[in-house]
Amino acid sequence: MKLFQSALFLTLLFSLSVEVSSQNPGSESKGTDIEKINLLLSRLDLGMPGLEKVKVSISDPALAAEELLKYYKSRTSIKHPVDRSKKAGELGKSASSRDISMADNALKHIFIGQSAYPPVFCGDDINWGTRPVPDNEWVWQLNRMYFWNAMARAYWHTGDEKYAKEWGFQLMDWYRKNPNDKEHNYAWRSIETGIRGNSWINCYQYFIDSPNFTSEVLVAFLNSLYDHASFLMTRYTKRSNWALMEADGLATIAIIFPEFADSEKWREESIMRLNTEITNQVYPDGHQRELAIGYHMGTIGDFSGTLELARMNGIDGKFPPSYIKMLEKMCEVPMKLGFPDGSSTQFGDSWAGSPGQFYGRLRAWAKTYNRPDFLYVASEGKEGRMPDSTAWAYPFSGLYSMRSGWDKNAVCLILKCGPDGGGHCQPDNGTFELFAGGRHLMPDGGSYIYSGDPVNRNWFRQTKVHQTLTLNGANSAYKPKLLLWKPGKDLDILVVENGSYKDLTHRRAVFFVDKKFFVIVDEALGEGVGDVDLHFQLGPGKAVFDNEKFTVRSDFIEGWNVMVQALSQKGMKLNEEEGQVSFLYTKKEPRPAFCYNIKKESGDQVVRFVTIVAPYQGSQPEITVKLSGKSKPGASEISLKIRAEGTSKRIGYDLEEVK
Repeated sequence: MKLFQSALFLTLLFSLSVEVSSQNPGSESKGTDIEKINLLLSRLDLGMPGLEKVKVSISDPALAAEELLKYYKSRTSIKHPVDRSKKAGELGKSASSRDISMADNALKHIFIGQSAYPPVFCGDDINWGTRPVPDNEWVWQLNRMYFWNAMARAYWHTGDEKYAKEWGFQLMDWYRKNPNDKEHNYAWRSIETGIRGNSWINCYQYFIDSPNFTSEVLVAFLNSLYDHASFLMTRYTKRSNWALMEADGLATIAIIFPEFADSEKWREESIMRLNTEITNQVYPDGHQRELAIGYHMGTIGDFSGTLELARMNGIDGKFPPSYIKMLEKMCEVPMKLGFPDGSSTQFGDSWAGSPGQFYGRLRAWAKTYNRPDFLYVASEGKEGRMPDSTAWAYPFSGLYSMRSGWDKNAVCLILKCGPDGGGHCQPDNGTFELFAGGRHLMPDGGSYIYSGDPVNRNWFRQTKVHQTLTLNGANSAYKPKLLLWKPGKDLDILVVENGSYKDLTHRRAVFFVDKKFFVIVDEALGEGVGDVDLHFQLGPGKAVFDNEKFTVRSDFIEGWNVMVQALSQKGMKLNEEEGQVSFLYTKKEPRPAFCYNIKKESGDQVVRFVTIVAPYQGSQPEITVKLSGKSKPGASEISLKIRAEGTSKRIGYDLEEVK
């Protein structure tokens, strides 16, 4: 009779908790220990195999919590990338020196929020809403607790229980202080909630076998995870990378903790979202819609992480073959659109990163997808098979890559002329980055910062600080069009257009001549009038200007340089401009920048620039270019005569041949 009454009470309690959760998920962090245990028990399916001792102990909540802890410490049926059975073998191997430093600081409540800023002491009594800088990214990322992952790795690395003990304390402290309400919205954006759903479970895998992982910690942990999942069920940020982190966090909770009564519902919802978003967010050519390489790589992690976790646990049947095929296409991007040293473009909210930054992932994907070309790039040519091309087009996303080869000194130009990618994209259609001889000779400016500094944020987002054309210095629109993509043995040709302004279209043709240098033809088509400027920026360092020859070149003492030379024409001026580049968040440095200017004084005036962009080592090259024939700007064909290294040749295009 007593057991029946307890079960009836538990059923009523469960109904009440579901009602409260649906109104304000995450609002239950307050209450006595017994209340929190009963709340957790009401959220579990106690009929699952293995929970028999928990179920028969529900009249004694403290005992039930201890039995639940024993269950999780002994549970081996659920698989996770962090394999608990390998803990003993990870002594001295799990953590880097940076991990140890971050973990030791975290023991003293000195935390890293946004990593570009110094660590900050958040109080003996931790203030999870600390805001040491105007940049909101700091407090948002504080509540992603990346330092907890460092503590977890430090624990396996050293075996020192101080990390496990402090992690349990901090988790319970956060749970107690951060109910999901308006006052604590800094902690409960859906993106942070999704990230925690994934990363907290990593920490769980590291700490669950510690004697300091107590039943009190378990109750707080599982109750908070339930709050996270319940909240994520109410948030679906469609067509955004947020949707993927929301779904990934929700799926991870559901798969790793099937004991929750709602886990199956969470799992079905999260997988449905991922199957939907891989179509919504990824163009048919395989690039993620925000057109920033950092976000592209992050979304691969979200799309593939849940798939791999489901596969480990034998429940991946909900992912169709088309999902896996698209993932493979996404994984091709860092190979096809990466630079010869393994760094990347800075288009939009991205940073070039370090050489070889994606090699580890390419090596793993080589195995997953049986791709020897991935392995070749990841091993810098020591293994695998060389990719079958040096020119790649992504016509839906508007990204194009031309390179001379696959060695580190190869010449590589990557151009962007794509659709509006949203808040992480910039109005920069037509821009490009040039890499040669192991050097970023003409890098994109980057983005510098996300929030807290709108002046600098907006400066880096101007069209005129990119390698493209402007009318009266105004920002351009996104109206891209691919007119011609024709790679070849000795000549790659790309012709794109962008409806940059209401009354002016920018057509850009790029010729990669002999896999050595580029000839770029820019045409301003339309009735718009005013200053037509063709902008270029070099890498940080000195530059030499020759106004008579309309030539600018970098001036590095050693290694490779680049020469930019425009074909002289009446009324054209060469003007120096302000140049900045940001290779790290919140860090920027000056660089040479300039433009070729022509005053367009009437609607029928034609404007065309012909420019040589030549990377070189040693002495400055002698290259000349002349227009042949009488083709006007906007015509379907153009012919050019090139002379370089004592040899002449003709190049051009005929768009009528494409039709």
